[in-house]
Amino acid sequence: MEFQFDLIVVGAGSGGMAAAKRAASYGAKVAIIEVNQIGGTCVIRGCVPKKLLVYAAKSKKNMDSSGGYGIKSEGISFESNTLLKNVREEVFRLSNFHRNSLNKLNVTIFEGLGRFTTQNELEIICPKTKKILKKVSSKKVLISVGGKPKKLNIPGIELAWTSDDIFELEKFPKSILIVGGGYIACEFASIFSNLGTKVTQVIRGQRLLNGFDEDLSACLKESPTFTEINIISNTQLKSIKGVNGNLESTLDSGDKILTNNILIATGREPNLLPLNLDFLNLKMDGKYLYVDQLNQTSNANIFAVGDITNRPNLTPVAIEQGRVFSDNFFNDQKRKVNYENIPKAVFTIPEISTVGLSEERAIEVYSKENIKVFKCKFTPMSNTFKEKKSKCMLKIVVNSITDKVLGCHMFGETSSEIIQMVSIALNAGITKKDFDITMALHPTISEEFVTMYG
Repeated sequence: MEFQFDLIVVGAGSGGMAAAKRAASYGAKVAIIEVNQIGGTCVIRGCVPKKLLVYAAKSKKNMDSSGGYGIKSEGISFESNTLLKNVREEVFRLSNFHRNSLNKLNVTIFEGLGRFTTQNELEIICPKTKKILKKVSSKKVLISVGGKPKKLNIPGIELAWTSDDIFELEKFPKSILIVGGGYIACEFASIFSNLGTKVTQVIRGQRLLNGFDEDLSACLKESPTFTEINIISNTQLKSIKGVNGNLESTLDSGDKILTNNILIATGREPNLLPLNLDFLNLKMDGKYLYVDQLNQTSNANIFAVGDITNRPNLTPVAIEQGRVFSDNFFNDQKRKVNYENIPKAVFTIPEISTVGLSEERAIEVYSKENIKVFKCKFTPMSNTFKEKKSKCMLKIVVNSITDKVLGCHMFGETSSEIIQMVSIALNAGITKKDFDITMALHPTISEEFVTMYG
């Protein structure tokens, strides 16, 4: 059978674009199908616009608390409509940049919803009219459609926002209820609170950021930002209804909370349903598509990368998966993605960063008697004259038998920038002694990583 393309990528997010560009650079005839703006979750409704909101929140927080440095903030106002407009314009610029970069590599872009008709053929559907716009075929198909926000199955859920909706707002509300305790919920709680919105946060468990090191969770809850947030633990949202232009939330305790708006931030899930995959009988890994080390599904010519696979759902991971896929199948390389020591960050204020094993996970793997923990907590110099002083916390988890560093964790300003360099050290197999014999750079926050002695 003769195919129109060597590769069709379904989804122009980070992983899909990386694969398409790399394959095209090797001379492959490539097409990409996207139903929304080019860029995917990260560029359009995730990392990039969210980080711009974080910068705004940091700027306002610093101005509000810098009186001790002689900086007076009286008369300074915040116009959320200006911020949101500028964020949308930047997202539009970036989307066009990525579109142009695909065009320069002669990648054909199809606008519409991609849906499988055979293992090698797809039809492109207009999302509004549902009409078939075109049918295309390819030797290989890479699925990279990303995730979508989870929604609660409760009465009135249609009245609530998801994280995707935030960037389409015209202005911020005066009050908001945020449901969820993960990184998306905590980041938006931090953004809204520091930009003047009254925030209530409902979490199903006892603590914020389940899955992260417990000391990081504790530091976040104790920080000035989160002590100003009304956190309600061990409860769930049961229903929502409109009341005089506001929203009334009923919790499973029977308590009712009245806010301007509600944000459901209980995680994301693979956006596979529109693809019409059922007839292909692809093997699943829970709610994710099963893929092997080469990101190949159970169908030999269908591949998947990014948030639809049961791998760390992070932008750099998806990009590497896409590049490795194209290197292997369009340039005869034999590469694999290294999933060890992937750094992670939560862009709250202050921010959180982590790489390697948490203390709890290290104890599970190596047992408590074989683990040694080094930790320090202090007020950074930048907060010396601030009225509300947020602390920093740095932590190293070590295998006491081999002296190998298993994990590093940090809470505090610039922690994401610092942990990137630490992750290089962990990938190189660094020991605690290597930290100890490294000269400190004073006065910095990061010097504490090399001055913690047992």
